[in-house]
Amino acid sequence: MSDTAVPVGDGPAREPGSGGGAGGSEALISERAVTDWWSTAVSEIRPGEIRLRGYPVEELIGRITFAEQIWLMLRGELPTPPQGRLLEAALVAAVDHGPQAPSIAAARMAATCGVGLNSAVATGAGLLGDVHGGAGQQCMEILRRVADGEDARAIVAEYRRRRAYIPGFGHRFHPRDPRRDPLLALVREAVAEGETPGWALEAGLAIEAALAEGRDRPVPMNIDGATAIIYAELGFPSELGRGLFVLSRSVGILAHAWEETENGARIKGPLPRPLLAGYHGTPKRHLDRGA
Repeated sequence: MSDTAVPVGDGPAREPGSGGGAGGSEALISERAVTDWWSTAVSEIRPGEIRLRGYPVEELIGRITFAEQIWLMLRGELPTPPQGRLLEAALVAAVDHGPQAPSIAAARMAATCGVGLNSAVATGAGLLGDVHGGAGQQCMEILRRVADGEDARAIVAEYRRRRAYIPGFGHRFHPRDPRRDPLLALVREAVAEGETPGWALEAGLAIEAALAEGRDRPVPMNIDGATAIIYAELGFPSELGRGLFVLSRSVGILAHAWEETENGARIKGPLPRPLLAGYHGTPKRHLDRGA
């Protein structure tokens, strides 16, 4: 790439070394400084060429899975086949949890208001924050604490003192999350084959065991805990654990938004039309300011 100087400003261009100083109306900046403003190691785009992490896109199309492509874009290299299968399993498991999930419900309501599909999906994805959608990231951080030497029982006691839920464990709907066992079975298989280290699985099971102590019913891990183990075992940082969950759940959000769009309903609120939201404010009163 050339390092030609290009003008910045509204005055006449000057050659390098021609003076003008800081008070001139025209500054020079190198072409490299301009093109490096958004310099990236992710993709290189030129006329007739698209390279993703160095690979020509035509060599990837039809030859790698979407999960492998996600790994490549985030990590810079392709995963091993077992790593790719684990990532794909986690992404598949978390795509949807029905219209009672706030992100799904919001996307469906948005779709009935005449906004475009992109806006409906953005509405749903925008609700995935610390409370709804952030448990996986938070669980990954706890797994690391256990792996770094903290006692799982002490962490459970800490959360109980604060009357807080441990993210990634228990479920308000499922006595036992049906996604837990198949996901953990895949992790155990990967650990046995030496494909993943096993520390996150060990930490997650230790927390689960500590939660069960002294209780008649255990508190098994949920989808957030199981996928947190997978993403941690695969070496993703906790922030990307949340990002991967958002990516996965966006598939369900898209499906629900599209279904509502196809249904043709208009302006569906949170309650069916014959029902009204409850009211617990001041009873009906009248403004008394005279005639």
